[in-house]
Amino acid sequence: MTLEELKKAIVEMEEPAYRARQIFSWLYQKGANDFNEMTNIAKPLRDKLNQRFHIGTLEVSEHLKSTDGTEKFLFKLTDGNFIETVLIYARNRKTVCVSTQVGCKFACIFCASGLRGFVRDLTPGEITNQILFLQHNLSHKITNYVLMGMGEPLDNYENVSNAITIMNDPEGMAIGARRITISTCGIIPGMEKLKDLGLQINLSVSLHATNNRLRDELMPINRKYPLEELIKACEDYIRSSGRIITLEYILIKGKNDSLKDADELGPIAKRLKAKVNLVPCSPIPGQNFQSPERRSINIFMNRLLKRGANATLRESKGKDIKAACGQLAGKAKG
Repeated sequence: MTLEELKKAIVEMEEPAYRARQIFSWLYQKGANDFNEMTNIAKPLRDKLNQRFHIGTLEVSEHLKSTDGTEKFLFKLTDGNFIETVLIYARNRKTVCVSTQVGCKFACIFCASGLRGFVRDLTPGEITNQILFLQHNLSHKITNYVLMGMGEPLDNYENVSNAITIMNDPEGMAIGARRITISTCGIIPGMEKLKDLGLQINLSVSLHATNNRLRDELMPINRKYPLEELIKACEDYIRSSGRIITLEYILIKGKNDSLKDADELGPIAKRLKAKVNLVPCSPIPGQNFQSPERRSINIFMNRLLKRGANATLRESKGKDIKAACGQLAGKAKG
């Protein structure tokens, strides 16, 4: 529940609304997993809360550590499904990569999340609990929050927007909006809703191709929301929000890494005044895609820079534990 939803529920229980702020603080600032831990709330109200509500928790089924320091958590949900969450270290930053769905329905062919198909949306509680576990159970001081794990965040817009509201609420997790990034494969209606949320969050758009023929092949969503419409939606988002967007571009050897691709990507990035994140492809089961050699990556990037694009190379960390970009798949329900 958001704070407003909790206030409404508390008032319906014939309790003063300020109790909701106390409960909210216990949940999201102190990480309480039991109403009986809430010592400044009278026992009769704690009893009523126990009868009416449940505080969800996540069970760690597996915790892996990469040679580069990246950590991956396989969480078991209460219904037996699994999701994965990744903690990434980079200099003075500690970034958590959060999942928003069990599986994914959009079947981008370079991404493992859709291999088992779509199972269900995560609730706001299951989304925020991934962060709360790292913050309170493991005492991690996280600096950045990216909704780029399993699933498509804007396909689960209502639950994701509620989770972000809780994350950003000063009386909740008190996370600055500019430290939160949402990634999308190009769900235009979701982008339009996100504009109206009114928060200064970051938007990252998975592009990965500069023409409809190739993007149709790599990302089937392009057949519904083709490239021209997506670019226009990006322009609308930038105009409305005043925020710079990031274009994610996974480099796949022999697919989208030619100089022609760079020449087509540059003008798109310049038109949107967007930052381009180049990400070498990570191996996934059932696909023979490979990352280009480092020399080819450097040539591609230099060509982009010469075309006036703002581009950086982002090394995907945690490949040895299948925690890199495109490798999160969870585990079949068992």
